[in-house]
Amino acid sequence: MGNQVKSSFLSVLKTKFGTIRKISSSQSLFDIGDGLFKIYIRYSKIHKNKSSFYGLRREDLKQLEGFNSYICFLWEKQKEPLFIPYSEYEEVFNTLSPASDGQYKIYIYHKKDGTELHIANAGKFTVEPFVGWSYFEEQIDTSKLVNIPTLEHSQVQTIIGYIGILKGYDVWIPFNDRSKLDWNLTSSYECSSIIPNRYKNINNIIREVDVIWIQRGSSEIRALFEVEHSTPIYSGLLRLNDLYLIEPKINPNYNIVSNYLRKSAFLRQINRPTFTHSGLSKICNFLEYKDLYYWFDRIKRIKI
Repeated sequence: MGNQVKSSFLSVLKTKFGTIRKISSSQSLFDIGDGLFKIYIRYSKIHKNKSSFYGLRREDLKQLEGFNSYICFLWEKQKEPLFIPYSEYEEVFNTLSPASDGQYKIYIYHKKDGTELHIANAGKFTVEPFVGWSYFEEQIDTSKLVNIPTLEHSQVQTIIGYIGILKGYDVWIPFNDRSKLDWNLTSSYECSSIIPNRYKNINNIIREVDVIWIQRGSSEIRALFEVEHSTPIYSGLLRLNDLYLIEPKINPNYNIVSNYLRKSAFLRQINRPTFTHSGLSKICNFLEYKDLYYWFDRIKRIKI
């Protein structure tokens, strides 16, 4: 039943939005419309207490971050799908630890007065406004109207740093790059003056990373971004690989950020034996400029 419901849903998606491409090794992550949006599809039966139960894999959710992306919950005898915009719940998941199987446990309660989403160890959320194709189509139309400017290296750094600030992180940008940040794009913000002391053994490497997000009030690094505007993709990957090999337990998001013309170069380089053997190939993301700008635009509107 689950496969049939999922197949029918994907068929409707293809009719409405075009090309469907499965992402990496996941059976539930899809790119729709040649980069228009990403969707994570989960299915459940309805249980006796009128609820459905789902597991969301941490590694799958990481691939949604930074993109126009949605978690779609399906269940048996469903009238219309539930589309959860991941950007609105991203911070919730970032504060949680998954269960021992690497999944976040989700319950959906189907009530007469509205649909409720229960994230284990986080709380319940009313999600009735996110039910239905009409809501979803409106969101996708809105995303297509964003005017994406031509971005330079320092402007990309500015935007990544600003997103980090809005998400509540401290932001590190190399001292030599700070005078080049573009305050015409964002409000000005303060960058961290030092790298946390716990990383002193890799300080000479980590301080050169283009943008770092650090959990405010702690020394935890949450994300590393190497912007490869004109420099070789390989150089950014080597820096991230060095960090991963020396400090494998820091477990941040590793990201190469560049334009769409360099995506194929990223794929060639990340699959070299050097990076497959180290394990970086399994955890490093490619973030395209246009997707970064969509993220920037969405998070601005959410925070206003």
